[in-house]
Amino acid sequence: MNIGSKSGYPASSLSNFSPHPFTFTWEGVSLQVSSMEGLLQSFKFKNHEMQREVCKLVGLAAKRKGQKKNWKRTQTLWWQGNPIPRLSQEYQDMLDAAYTQMYEQSQSFRKALKASGNGSLTHTIGKRKPSDTCLTTSEFCGRLMKLRQFGTLIEEENET
Repeated sequence: MNIGSKSGYPASSLSNFSPHPFTFTWEGVSLQVSSMEGLLQSFKFKNHEMQREVCKLVGLAAKRKGQKKNWKRTQTLWWQGNPIPRLSQEYQDMLDAAYTQMYEQSQSFRKALKASGNGSLTHTIGKRKPSDTCLTTSEFCGRLMKLRQFGTLIEEENET
């Protein structure tokens, strides 16, 4: 299944552009997030107030807000004014936390993930090189497939 905002359900609902509100908490700071795209784009902003505002955006509006930020030269992203190297384990941990928290808090996201079945997930319009994007296709699809597997295991446990 190729995930994209212009695809049919459930692929469109699995897109980071899709509105799935949740509260993201990291290092003791919580932000209200309207879409994963808003959160991802917010990492490009050093100013924590701007991060808070970008987190409220959904879809293309979020993407456009972060598109002109020049983070690639330094490969530095931000959380609450603190630098986070793009290739660091800390950044991967933060992504894991973000997707897990969205999964736990958004029924619409869980429903779409379950509706995706157990086939392969792809994202052909995404980028593959970490230096070119704040979320590669493998980072994105890999997290979704792990969450889907986790959800299936929880359901099986609840049935027994």
